[in-house]
Amino acid sequence: MSDIRILHEADLRARISLDAAAIDVVEAAFATLARGGVAMPPILSMHMPDVNGEVDVKTAYVPGLPGFAVKISPGFFDNPAKGLPSTSGLMVVLSSETGRVRAVLLDNGYLTDVRTAAAGGVAARHLARADARRAAIFGAGLQARMQLRALALVRPISEAVIWARDAAKARALAEELSGEGMSVRACADPAEAAAFGDIVVTTTPATEPILRAEWLRPGQHVTAMGSDQSGKNELDPQCFARADLYVADRVSQTRDLGELRAVLAAGLAPDPAGLPELGEIVAGRHPGRTAPEQITIADLTGTGIQDTAIATHALGAFA
Repeated sequence: MSDIRILHEADLRARISLDAAAIDVVEAAFATLARGGVAMPPILSMHMPDVNGEVDVKTAYVPGLPGFAVKISPGFFDNPAKGLPSTSGLMVVLSSETGRVRAVLLDNGYLTDVRTAAAGGVAARHLARADARRAAIFGAGLQARMQLRALALVRPISEAVIWARDAAKARALAEELSGEGMSVRACADPAEAAAFGDIVVTTTPATEPILRAEWLRPGQHVTAMGSDQSGKNELDPQCFARADLYVADRVSQTRDLGELRAVLAAGLAPDPAGLPELGEIVAGRHPGRTAPEQITIADLTGTGIQDTAIATHALGAFA
């Protein structure tokens, strides 16, 4: 009889949610990455433009943990027109001692969604003003709603606006989220939406900038989490020039796959080696925001250590 645990999406949804515990788990993972000793290879990423699809493979080994995850994450962005979600996938957890498979998490991308939103919460916790109450979300998909929920876990968010290229989807999402303890409305003008938010989160697969530098104002925090392929770009590269602080989840990734790629191509960034990572701020190795009027940017591409962390968290719920 196999001793491999197989958990399905329904099992995982029943035990794991986007909550304070999930944010803490991802926050601790970033700090661990900053302290060193983690083996996290570059992302294996494959783009399939003819079918508007992509697939990423991410992993990380963390000394001291009983296992490590290997995550396969497809994104097929024409799927909604077929009645299917854009993202899916699974995680395989292997023993850190023997390399044997301990579990297969058939989460259909759910754990990735949780850890991605939790990373947005970590970024806001460490980079947004403590009194940030208004959020602007660019995009109207699953991460749009989850990122807003993550923000509400770490900051006193009472109002939010949703902007999306599909105005009907923005209105539908705003109506859905208005019943969750905050005032949420759709906004047809992206400049107006950007100006509204103390925190701005971009959650789209855009290949051309949707957030312009001239829309930013002092005191804002921006989390860009949609760009995780070399052809994607949500932020006008000039946003980097406007910002007082740019923070990557992993500089080596954002340089090739995130917003930093476009910034470097435009000649607007110094040597990437000197840029701080989110884990350094979590671990107290970099000061992060130092004044309320600063503009801060977090560039999140998703890291393998987040996957190992959330998979370990999920398995712990079934111990």
